[in-house]
Amino acid sequence: MKHTYIVTGMTCNSCKASVEKALQEIDNVENVSVDLESSEAIINMKTHITTDVLQKALSSKYSITDKKEQNVFNSASMPIEEEKSDLQQLFPLFLIFGYITVASILLNINPWDGNSFMLDFMGLFYIVFSFFKLLDLKGFPESFKMYDPLAKIIPSYGWVYPFIELALGVLFLMRVQIPLALIITLIILGITTFGVTKTLLDKKSIQCACLGTALKLPMTKATFIENSIMIIMAIIMLIKTYN
Repeated sequence: MKHTYIVTGMTCNSCKASVEKALQEIDNVENVSVDLESSEAIINMKTHITTDVLQKALSSKYSITDKKEQNVFNSASMPIEEEKSDLQQLFPLFLIFGYITVASILLNINPWDGNSFMLDFMGLFYIVFSFFKLLDLKGFPESFKMYDPLAKIIPSYGWVYPFIELALGVLFLMRVQIPLALIITLIILGITTFGVTKTLLDKKSIQCACLGTALKLPMTKATFIENSIMIIMAIIMLIKTYN
């Protein structure tokens, strides 16, 4: 019997290998094939094995569920449950955005300076997000290249990306080489946003690497909005700089 499951929590090829090995060792499992990009695991088994048994074989880092089509009788309620689940998983992202926004406002509220607010917001954004990426510098590139077009072509780009963010954060906060920092922001976030958009349109279920691999965040529209805010701010600041 062949069954397809969704496995969440995988961020790299090492995770994929670990999941495949753990599932392969279960009694009555004949073969296991894991697709990292789609987060799918196809298991050939002699007799039916419950998801509870499969889950116990895996590390707590991973979660495995049946891949099933929605039932016509509960299709109306399913999106609501999925939306709540996504919101709960994205809570750390919203919390960090809130802290960055409040801090940027407090730094420029008296007297209010909109330009400085945007520069401080972008600076703090890069500093905080690079921090989480640097927590797992080994795992981040593998997760990042799953959706960033440039990281797929040049793997080393994933390794230097957190340091690029860190450098941009310092430039914005220190008010050094702002035009250059804005142009680089448009380039790197433009590339990433293209990849995020393609992933969302393809409806792939993968983990977002915006906060590294320390926090398990699903790739959702929130990731697209997060990048878009930074891109819009960079465009506004460039227009003001050259006008």
